Amino acid sequence: MALFISCPVRSVERATAFYTALGWTPEPAMSGEDVSCFAIAPTQYVMLSSRAAYERVGGVEELIGGPDTPSKVTVSFDLDSREAVDELVDRARAAGGRVGDTDEYPFMYQRQFDDPDGYHYSPFWMRPDTAQDG
Repeated sequence: MALFISCPVRSVERATAFYTALGWTPEPAMSGEDVSCFAIAPTQYVMLSSRAAYERVGGVEELIGGPDTPSKVTVSFDLDSREAVDELVDRARAAGGRVGDTDEYPFMYQRQFDDPDGYHYSPFWMRPDTAQDG
């Protein structure tokens, strides 16, 4: 199953610059003048649409939100190391993102950042010595 996270943004150009600075991979075949798509993992994408483009595919005012509206979801994902988490959050800060808490758990290291439109991300690293058999 492919996963697409659709985010209406104030400026597609600004959002594209931010996600490029994170080091995420642009998908030109799924991008255009008013939408920018980035692969964040195989078959997992973030779609950054102008508000007008988002409305055309069914977004209503209550869903659109913006920088003054808290993110209604947190996008959490694991990375290969604690250093990779720190590097991504450092790139987010340098690109204009707002950095939040750092959480240390016995089983996980986690950080938080918001993009310039207020979307909330929570990259983490699971400590391999605490992995549970599923």
